[in-house]
Amino acid sequence: MHKHVLPLLTAALLAGCAQKATAPTAATPPPAPAEPATQPVAPTNWRNEAEEFLKDYSGKYQQLYTQSSEAEWRSNTHIVAGDSSNAAATARANEALAAFTGSTVNIERLRQLLGHESELTPLQVKQLKTALYNAAASPQTAGDVVKLRIKAETQQTEKLYGFTYKYQGKAVTTNDLDRVLREEKNPQKRLAAWEASKAVGPTLKDGLLNLRALRNKVVQGLGYPDYFTYQASDYGMTRQEMMELVRKINQELRPLYRELHTYARYELAKKYGAKQVPDYLPAHWLPNRWGQDWSALVDVKGLNLDPILAKKGAEWQVKQAERFYQSLGFPALPETFWTKSSLYPLPTGATYKKNNHASAWHMDLDQDVRSLMSVEPNTEWYETTHHELGHIYYYLTYTNPDVPVLLRGGANRAYHEAMGSLMGLAATQKPFLAGLSLVDPKTQTNQTQTLLKEALNYVVFIPFASGVMSEWENNFYADDLAADQLNARWWQLAKEYQGIVPPTARGEQYLDPATKTHINDDPAQYYDYALSYVILFQLHDHISKQILHQDPHATNYYGNKEVGQFLRDIMYPGASADWRALLREKTGEDLSARAMVDYFKPLMTYLQQQNKGRKYTM
Repeated sequence: MHKHVLPLLTAALLAGCAQKATAPTAATPPPAPAEPATQPVAPTNWRNEAEEFLKDYSGKYQQLYTQSSEAEWRSNTHIVAGDSSNAAATARANEALAAFTGSTVNIERLRQLLGHESELTPLQVKQLKTALYNAAASPQTAGDVVKLRIKAETQQTEKLYGFTYKYQGKAVTTNDLDRVLREEKNPQKRLAAWEASKAVGPTLKDGLLNLRALRNKVVQGLGYPDYFTYQASDYGMTRQEMMELVRKINQELRPLYRELHTYARYELAKKYGAKQVPDYLPAHWLPNRWGQDWSALVDVKGLNLDPILAKKGAEWQVKQAERFYQSLGFPALPETFWTKSSLYPLPTGATYKKNNHASAWHMDLDQDVRSLMSVEPNTEWYETTHHELGHIYYYLTYTNPDVPVLLRGGANRAYHEAMGSLMGLAATQKPFLAGLSLVDPKTQTNQTQTLLKEALNYVVFIPFASGVMSEWENNFYADDLAADQLNARWWQLAKEYQGIVPPTARGEQYLDPATKTHINDDPAQYYDYALSYVILFQLHDHISKQILHQDPHATNYYGNKEVGQFLRDIMYPGASADWRALLREKTGEDLSARAMVDYFKPLMTYLQQQNKGRKYTM
């Protein structure tokens, strides 16, 4: 702390005293020594103190964050069996960042400054609280544990993405397995592919249990009882409040999901020649490894994009996604996006592997933005490219002089996903596709089937995200779920929330939850995705009705600068805005599944007719 203390006696005052002094005489006792003159201590200007601290802190944070991002990028894009150099470099970079954000000196200073919160600006307070939140992930008081956690996370990533999947005696990628689950009609081949997709689980069990202990112990250093509670606090919510919110969303969509589940049981039993309709869906019947997306079950006549996209190629899809954002008024992507991203599958015979999960990266919290994808020319990747570029443009939009480095994030974590998913939805609606000549505008399409396909994506996802994933990770971190109950609890939740059961017994020798990448490397925050779907439908409802004045089921955002401005206004403040206030201001309502339920109302009527006389099991 800097204090500005005036000298006790000025030189002029000393000189004056010397001139007035007289020699003492016997009759005159010497004068008593003068009391030293004291000057009042100037009050500390805490606003200036905070500004000075934040300037120094942010500069160092950005530097270390960038170094960590570069190391993580290398670890995710160049995985070589037996080579630990990337892992070691990543651990060093992450340890340096962790040592800085979690340093005792920084924590004490942050707490001191926040002790004078009323004297600071709201923007300063938000930055200081963000820095303190970041500190809880790596407090110096738990320095040895932080190092162990970083090392363990790096090793877990390498095990997860370095794993060799085998199907029919050959090494395959997850893209290959996904293709089998989307297209194969033979139940036995489907079963083999599904089981192959779960083979990585057992290799991750010890690592995940170790990570649970380390993650919990680290955040307990700053007073959080467990890692799940820590992650929920980023929303300004307790663990209980977050679980109440996701359960509420799940309940609001439950009636529609129940109809979809019943419909799928009967349709798939017919498709696979089952003599009896099962009460619960066998997991290998579904076109997704975790049953989180069933949209591949429906082909909408006239909207099958795969043949057209196959001719256009993978690169066209990414470039077209950029053109979409540009049509709304966003700038072209930086040249470095194209030169530094890893956008396509590795060539056959490559001597290394890469993370097969699509992601967007803000490397330096400035202009270096990248995407890690394995784009193939098909409908799934067409939607994904628009989604991932939604993240990229969010990064670029809140990278502006009004948003400090520490607040260059989404209004909350779900906003980031909402932006990506919103643009994925917009890019797949018929008027939009017709405008790009991807479908013939005269082609007759079945609106009900289109809605069904969308529901099998968006609605089906909710019980997985807000139910299975959120409940399991809540149990795992906060309730200390027993090590011999990990798989049992996963399938208990899958049955309860999704109505899905494993095709064969899955004992504790397996670890099926760990086959979901987020369980390992993006833990205890999967509810972000569920909340993002709710937000995306609220935004889409507003855009279609208030800006475009179009049917929410048939919109075309392309080229509409007013839509672009609406999105930019949400993106621009980043995390400097209050997420609740922002949603209320832009859409006129609080977080609610209302818009999502409304969107699928016509489908609800159709499904109830189709399911008449059928047995409901949920």
